[in-house]
Amino acid sequence: MTKETINFAVKLLLFAVLLFGVHFYIISQFFEGTLYFPLWSIYAFNAVLVFGVFLILNYKATQGSDKMYQLFLGLTILKMVLAIVFLLPLFFGKSEHSQLEVINFFIPYFLFLTFEIFNLNKFLQKR
Repeated sequence: MTKETINFAVKLLLFAVLLFGVHFYIISQFFEGTLYFPLWSIYAFNAVLVFGVFLILNYKATQGSDKMYQLFLGLTILKMVLAIVFLLPLFFGKSEHSQLEVINFFIPYFLFLTFEIFNLNKFLQKR
């Protein structure tokens, strides 16, 4: 792995752990019960997708591709489709608290997306 990949992985891990801690604290203070999707699975899903997008874009950048932004948009659309597939059990009524479950998913999803865009922008400006 390159130094950029390791730096990104460390930043992503720190971001995910911090965000998870805050999220877990808020949920434990205001919600009693069990959720269909545990918080760790939501964070693992988002972190893996963000890291995967970074790896693909990093690989294409080393190959000298000039269509990085189109690739990023395509991968973001793929991430959205995978998010809908991830949430399918909620759409079919598997959870008693589906509204809370969707909020629990999409707030971290958009925060991870913001983290991804910010860091990829800095990465692509160096290239």
